[in-house]
Parts: sequence; C-alpha cells; structure tokens
Amino acid sequence: MDGLSGRTALVTGASRGIGQAVATRLAAQGAAVAVHYGTDAAGAAATVAAIERAGGTAFAVRAELGTDDDADTLLAGVAAGLAGRPLDILVNNAAAPPAGPMGTTTRAEFDRLFAVNVRAPYFIVQRALPLLADGGRVITVSSVATRMANPAQTSFAMTKGAVETMTRTLANELGVRRITVNAVAPGATRTATNAAAFAAPGLVEHIAGSTALDRLGTAEDVADVVALLASDAARWITGQVVDASGGLFLGPRA
Repeated sequence: MDGLSGRTALVTGASRGIGQAVATRLAAQGAAVAVHYGTDAAGAAATVAAIERAGGTAFAVRAELGTDDDADTLLAGVAAGLAGRPLDILVNNAAAPPAGPMGTTTRAEFDRLFAVNVRAPYFIVQRALPLLADGGRVITVSSVATRMANPAQTSFAMTKGAVETMTRTLANELGVRRITVNAVAPGATRTATNAAAFAAPGLVEHIAGSTALDRLGTAEDVADVVALLASDAARWITGQVVDASGGLFLGPRA
C-alpha cells in the first residue's frame, strides 16, 4: 500500500510497542518516518532496520522527553533528517506508564507523568507547527483510562484527559490550515515489551471476557487506526477521540 507515498511522519516512542508498530505501518504505506526514542537506541535502530528491509525510508532521532529542552531537541533532529521537507504527520505516542494509586504516588512520580505525557506533546506540537504542512495530521495516543474509573491509574488518566482536551482545542485552531487533530484511545494492548504484565493466571481471560471483541489488543490493531487517521480517507474527521480498545468494559456481557 502506498497511500502515504511522498509524505513524512514523526512517531514519538517508536523504539518499541505501539509506537514501533505505528512507525512500521506508516512506512509500509509510503511515508518517510522519523523514529523517535528516548533511551532505547537499539530498539530505534531495529525499527529503522525493519522499515528499510521492507523497502521503506526511516531515520532515528533521540530526545529524552520530560526535560526542559525536549521539544527543541526533537524537532531540530527531525528538521535535519527531513532536509528541507515539511512534516506531514505527527504522532504523539511516547508516554510514561501509570505511577500507581493516589495513596502511593509521590510528587516526583506525578510531576514526571505530567512532564512526559502532557507537557512534552504540547510543546512538541507547538515546535512542530512551523514545520507541519497544511493539510497535515496530528494524532495523539490517549487511553481508555479516561472513561474508566481505575483507582490505580488516577494520575495517568488525568494526563490522558489533558491530551484529549488538547486534541479538541487544537482541532478547532488548526482547522483553517486543513490540519486534522485526533486522538486514539487503546485499551489492554499486549506487545512484545509488556507481555509480562499479562502473565498473572487468569488475567488475559478476565480482560478478554470484559471486551466486546473477546480478546486483548495488539500493537498492530492500534497502528491500523492511527494509519487510518493519517490517511486521506480521514480528512473529514477532526477533534475526535477514537476508541481502539475492541470495546473494553462497554457493559455487562451476559
């Protein structure tokens, strides 16, 4: 498929998991992809190598998110890699994981969550705007945690609620440039890097039993939704949060 042929994309957190699947999927459709990573240089190199083996184009760019100069460092690297080409697709995928329930979350953990999950994507978009082409795409990975009351993920859900609000307001602001802004909300998604989290006996069966489509999600499931929003087929969709959870916790399945 070459529906994104001639376009460019930046995917944050693309060294593994959902981000890696998104980068690979966009490249398979013809986009030249900037593969962002924070510390996992080997994972980013593996993503780039996989894309190139399949005939695509990619380059790695490093920036540790949550630091004072993260967005500047990232966009400088992206601009250098694009060598004068505009950026067509920005996927804010990188995020810090849940820090635990309110009773145990420390101030440092809370601040880290908001620095990586809220401040970083906000300023990445801000710094990317001069590089972003008219008619481009901004897609942020959120979470079904925003619609479910999980006491173990209160602070994490708050960060994702913030980027969903950002999605709606930016869609309204950037629409005059024909830039669409949307979010994708995965549910329980098993990847090569988080498989151990689903190892508890009966957990997979419990989650599948609470999901309308009766299984856990995969990184590729989410990547396909992101690719759809990046495509011309989604040109009339903006300001939306697309649930990509397979129908997790929609209600009783009796």
